[in-house]
Amino acid sequence: QKNVLDAGNAWSKHIFDPKSVSGIPETDLKTAQERAEKKGSRGWLLTLDLPTYGAVMTYADDQALRREMHEAYMTRASDQGPHAGEYDNTDIMDQILALRHEEACMLGFRNFAELSIYTKMAETTDEVMSFLDNLVVHAHTAARKEFEELSAFAKEHHAAEKLAPWDVAYYSEKLKQHHHNVSSEEVQKYFPVTSVMEGAFEVVKRLYGIRVCEIKGIDVWHPDVKFFEVYGPDGQLRGGFYTDLYVRTGKQGGAWADGFVYRRCTSHVVQVPIGVLVCNFQPSFADYVSTLTHNDVVTFFHELGHTLHNILTTVSEPGVSGFAGVERDAIELPSQFMENWCWEEEALAFISSHHETGKPLPEELLKNMQSSRNFQTAMFTVRQLIFALFDFRIHLEYDPSQGARVMEIWKEVRESVAVLPEASFARTPHNFMHIFSMGYSAGYYSYKWADVLAADAFSKFQENGIFDRKTGNEFLNSVLERGGSRGAMENFKEFRGREPEVAALLKKDGLL
Repeated sequence: QKNVLDAGNAWSKHIFDPKSVSGIPETDLKTAQERAEKKGSRGWLLTLDLPTYGAVMTYADDQALRREMHEAYMTRASDQGPHAGEYDNTDIMDQILALRHEEACMLGFRNFAELSIYTKMAETTDEVMSFLDNLVVHAHTAARKEFEELSAFAKEHHAAEKLAPWDVAYYSEKLKQHHHNVSSEEVQKYFPVTSVMEGAFEVVKRLYGIRVCEIKGIDVWHPDVKFFEVYGPDGQLRGGFYTDLYVRTGKQGGAWADGFVYRRCTSHVVQVPIGVLVCNFQPSFADYVSTLTHNDVVTFFHELGHTLHNILTTVSEPGVSGFAGVERDAIELPSQFMENWCWEEEALAFISSHHETGKPLPEELLKNMQSSRNFQTAMFTVRQLIFALFDFRIHLEYDPSQGARVMEIWKEVRESVAVLPEASFARTPHNFMHIFSMGYSAGYYSYKWADVLAADAFSKFQENGIFDRKTGNEFLNSVLERGGSRGAMENFKEFRGREPEVAALLKKDGLL
């Protein structure tokens, strides 16, 4: 993890020619300009933080810039790229996989994949592989058609003969505008951070009757950090959480939620849970108010789902309180479940608020945005399945006599599943922190597994009303409050009245 962070922080590019930043949204250019000014210079200073990288790959007209930045990002902590060998994770990955295999064997398992699923919803490694292979069958053909459509569009409308990896996001954004008349940059104007947060807190108030209130004067580790308390319908304090939402130098990239303090009861006092919600959005500065892409909005709701899972628990044993002790392949249920409200008209009416006029998303833009929800869903699904299959196989198939075979297995998985091109210099496993340092080892499949649970759970709200309080209380009582005090399948069956069905996810993603 440290090598990935250091490698990312080591790269930057200073640009002075306005032609080189053509196409990049003004908000991202202002951030880059502010970054350059802090260095005592002019122009634009680009870095590998995710908001900047995403903006360049999606909007920059300069293909050479996109390629250069793509190479720097995809080779972090590896033997390739601008810092080749300097922060290389190759040996570290080998050591980690060897030690995990040794640990599994010492505990009586044949491999680390078996050890990993011992505490998960899935019962066997064959069940996991079958689950992933089944999703590949549903998504691969559709993903190939989506890429063929993208390639044909780029060739016909932009004379791009062959798409390189650094072209995919750029032409995908243009194709989305062409088909659905929706610009991600235009949509972003309707999602100032403050409006998104207030709207999200209104969503959970309507669902569960809880209030989220900001508390001033709390000691924090950075001026951008805020603290909130959560109160139940009865007015009792249920817990609190910090938010650390903006990108800054030295901060780990990505988004996550974690617990600082877990619920505990003694004969004298109840210790309420305290957590943290972390994102890496572009900050506000000068005359610019921080606004979020719709993907950022989804990310905030996702992490809020984790945070509520931790705080709303009624379990008082710390080892199984909140999301502690919950099976890893079910832990994403509350987070992915919350994402659904980011697409609902009734919720978007108070989540969105134009940063200048205060008006919510206009009806036409909303309809266009909703129509684009499944845009390239199959390609995204295949990408997730590549990560999941790679992760599971390197742990399932590890053989001490052959070593880790990290890049070999990565290439095998891509050859059988991938539809998008990958550059020869790419070293994705070297910066795959989820499975090497963030607890998802032999468990990255959990995102798709929990996606089934979340889609099926939300379908009950679609049947009864997205703000039906009775259904909300049932989800609160059956899932959020239970923590790891009993199996996730029991929680789900109590809420849904049956076991989860994959069809709900396939329907949501347009893959039936």
